[in-house]
Amino acid sequence: MFSKALHRAGEFATATANAIARRNLVRSGGGVSTETADVVVIGAGVVGLAVAREFALKGRDVLVVEAATTFGTGTSSRNSEVIHAGIYYPPQSLKAVLCVRGRELLYKYCSDRGIPHKQLGKLIVATRVSEISKLEQILKRGIENGVEDLRMAEGSLAMEMEPELHCVKALLSPSSGIVDSHAFMLSLVGEAENFGTTISYNTIVIGGQVEDNSLHLQVSERKDLENQAGESTTKPQLVIIPKIVINSAGLSALHLAKRFQGLNHRFIPASYFARGCYFTLSNTKSPFSHLIYPIPEDGGLGVHVTLDLNGQVKFGPDVEWIDDVDDISSFLNRLDYSVNSERSSRFYPEIRKYFPNLRDGSLEPGYSGIRPKLSGRGQLASDFVIQGENIHGIPGLVNLFGIESPGLTSSLAIAEYVVSKFAG
Repeated sequence: MFSKALHRAGEFATATANAIARRNLVRSGGGVSTETADVVVIGAGVVGLAVAREFALKGRDVLVVEAATTFGTGTSSRNSEVIHAGIYYPPQSLKAVLCVRGRELLYKYCSDRGIPHKQLGKLIVATRVSEISKLEQILKRGIENGVEDLRMAEGSLAMEMEPELHCVKALLSPSSGIVDSHAFMLSLVGEAENFGTTISYNTIVIGGQVEDNSLHLQVSERKDLENQAGESTTKPQLVIIPKIVINSAGLSALHLAKRFQGLNHRFIPASYFARGCYFTLSNTKSPFSHLIYPIPEDGGLGVHVTLDLNGQVKFGPDVEWIDDVDDISSFLNRLDYSVNSERSSRFYPEIRKYFPNLRDGSLEPGYSGIRPKLSGRGQLASDFVIQGENIHGIPGLVNLFGIESPGLTSSLAIAEYVVSKFAG
């Protein structure tokens, strides 16, 4: 297997050449091999895998390069695993359109393949009279986005549905749910590989150069980058010249784009990172049967209640802005995912607004995730950015920036959109 070969010292370039065998092999004169490829997808998160699968289904020859030892180790495995309905986002935005379409595709995909998921429904709750107008705005936006099953409920009805809940009014979203994201990604891997996709783990695209009207990707083995003292000493071990490059590198997508020489930086948006922590209930049966969401807050959807498919309840995420993430740390995912137990002191008052019976000391640290955001503290939430040659002028390059929530829900729709728009 190619991925195993990558672990053997000195065989990286040869192994990568084998991975893109039957493609036109060219040798450079400076000791660095140069290979040509059809489609290269950078990043094996849920969106990268969905895009790779979609290209493969269309008969394209696809190579996925992933810095980690396996798929989905970043944002894709550190989220709420919620299937969103498409309520919150500005009408006609990519988030709105792709979430609504993605929800439809995801439910069908999971149902057809037996992937664990459950359509639990969601209650978005106003805990004060002053929040009702915001709830009505969310309803209006959801309807504009084509979410047709929303309905408003008086607090008494919502609390009858969920006896542990406190609210004065609630918006019910029956089409919201949860999914086993790992099982979903594993299925995407299997289908992509069945249609000829090769996935190269421990492989990092460290930069690129626009030459002869195409993007030449500079590729290195993970351990080579780990052993370097700094980015200035990092040398590529291989150059790949693809017809199409999908930059779906998640947390490192913007850092990587800045290393593409020939890409004007004015097309690269500002980058912000927001860590979100989750806490679980200790030795307690879930008090809720629906997803429970407060009115959205700055930077996120608020500390909400989600359930996993085993019935475990979790609260989160909160929003903690992170500064000074360098490109090497983002490439290697050397980010701080620890959960400080002291942060629970901020969770209790937020949760008790809608779950007043939460006992002191019942929250335990769970896990955290980091969101790749394009808007910072106090700024309006940004849309997904999906840009091709028509925007930045580089043939074959498609950048996927700011693919945060609802990225999981939207993944199949993003893939559909990218392939239909940029397959060439």
